[in-house]
Amino acid sequence: MFIQVSANEIAAKHVSGQLNELARQRALWRKVKYREGSEIFGEAEPADYVYQVRQGAVRTYKRLCDGRRQIGAFHLPGDIFGVEDGKVHRFAAEAIVDTRVWVATRRRLFAGLAKGDTSATNNVRNFVTRTLEHAENHLLLLGRQNSVERVAAFLLEIDSRLEQPYVIVLPMRRRDIADYLGLTVETVSRALSILRDEGVLSVGRGLMRREIVLHDRSKLAERVCQSDPERH
Repeated sequence: MFIQVSANEIAAKHVSGQLNELARQRALWRKVKYREGSEIFGEAEPADYVYQVRQGAVRTYKRLCDGRRQIGAFHLPGDIFGVEDGKVHRFAAEAIVDTRVWVATRRRLFAGLAKGDTSATNNVRNFVTRTLEHAENHLLLLGRQNSVERVAAFLLEIDSRLEQPYVIVLPMRRRDIADYLGLTVETVSRALSILRDEGVLSVGRGLMRREIVLHDRSKLAERVCQSDPERH
């Protein structure tokens, strides 16, 4: 029997991240719910809290000087976000769908560091390493030559994070994907159509347009590595 898995339904599988043990030991979490589109924190606001997605999804982004939006990351259940090395947030954060998060004060979360807790230090180091890896991967993704490569890389990333379900239910809209990949909505739709016509995937219709079935993951991976002089 095939099982459809969405970002909301995988929360239980991802609640044991690298920082969770530190969080359980050092912080008192507070549960907060955000409606779809609600701001969690704004750019340049004091970074006094750290957040973990328990259900739903969050986007972090910057507004460019011309008003365009660049999404830096999507955070799914189990992900911790809002950790900064300075006193203010460099990005704003919004709930993509109705979302439930746990909130902890930054001071309590990192109390173990001040006490010389080796385990806490290792957990934070691992978290920072993963954050840097994501930033590097995003830069590589934005530098890909064409739209199909970017969309293919994005789908592989989400597929991996959702543990390769039969049906990927994307919490984000195509506008979000476009702002993450540095493309237009029309270009994202065109890239999905190309991959569909190649038999790599199927895309739902109507209200189910966020549902994607990957028929050939190896071919999708090959698409990521292909080079095409045409730029979109």
